[in-house]
Amino acid sequence: MTTTTAETRTLDVPGATLTYDVRGPLPTPDGTPPLLLIGQPMDASGFTTLASHVADRTVVTYDPRGLGRSTRQDGSTTQTPEQQADDVHRLVAALGAGPVDLFGSSGGAVTALCLAATHPDDVRAVVAHEPPMLPVLPDAENASAAWQRVRQTYDERGWGWGMAAFITMTSWQGEFPDGFGTEPTDPAMFGMPAEDDGSRDDPLLSGAADAITGYRPDVAALAAAPVRLVLAVGIESKDTMTWRAPAALAEQLGVDLAVFPSNHGGFLGGEFGQTGEPEAFAARLREVLAG
Repeated sequence: MTTTTAETRTLDVPGATLTYDVRGPLPTPDGTPPLLLIGQPMDASGFTTLASHVADRTVVTYDPRGLGRSTRQDGSTTQTPEQQADDVHRLVAALGAGPVDLFGSSGGAVTALCLAATHPDDVRAVVAHEPPMLPVLPDAENASAAWQRVRQTYDERGWGWGMAAFITMTSWQGEFPDGFGTEPTDPAMFGMPAEDDGSRDDPLLSGAADAITGYRPDVAALAAAPVRLVLAVGIESKDTMTWRAPAALAEQLGVDLAVFPSNHGGFLGGEFGQTGEPEAFAARLREVLAG
C-alpha cells in the first residue's frame, strides 16, 4: 500500500460547490486516464484505502453536492442521478484530462451509469459496483414497496429503526415477498439505538435519494455508448438486491457480470468501522479496467 498526497480543490457548479481530491499529476505523464472514484451517499473519505492501492495512477475522488465537504446553494436536499451526472461531467471537464476511467459504488454506480448514457465521451471505462436500482428488478413492485416501508419506519420511529429496516432489506437474498418489512426489525439486533433523537435528515433514509434507488437506466443509450461498461458485484452480496439489480441490467445489455471480492463495501479498509478486502478488491479493479 502506497500513500499519495491528495490535493484538495473546489469547483463551482450550478447550485453547488464541489470539493474534490486529486492524487497524482494531471495531465498524466503517460496518457493513462485518471481514475475517478465516486459514491453516494458516501463521500470521498470512503475511498481513502482503495486509492492507496492504486497509487500508480492519478486518482480523483469527490464529495457529491450536499455531502461531506461539498455545499449546496440551490435550497434542495434531493439527490438525482441526472444532476449528479451533470456535476461529474463538469468535474471531468475541469480536470482537463478526460475521458476518465470511473468506478462507482452504490448510488455512485447509478450516477456512473447515468453519466455513461448522457455524456459517453467523458468516460473510457465504467465499473458500476452494486447500483441499487429497484425498477430493473423482476420483483420491482415489491422491492419499491419494501423501500417505502423502510422510509416510513424511519419517519415514524427515527434513525435506529430506519437503519435496522434498511439492513434487513439490503441483506435479504432473493425476491421480496408480498408485505416484506411490514414488521419492523428491532434495532437492538444490530447494536443500534431504539431512541428517537428527532432528526429526519439522514441522506440515505430521508427520501433525499429516492430518485437514485428509483432510477431506470437508459439501456439503449448504454448499449450504443462507446464506453466499456462493467457491471460489478461483490461475491458476498450474492442474490441481494444490489447483486440482482446489476445482474438484471447485465442481462438486458448482454454482458457478463464481473464478480469482485467481499461485499457492498469490499473496498473499505476501516472507513466507517467497516473492513472488506481492499487489496484484493483493488487488484480485481485493475483487472477489469485492463479489459
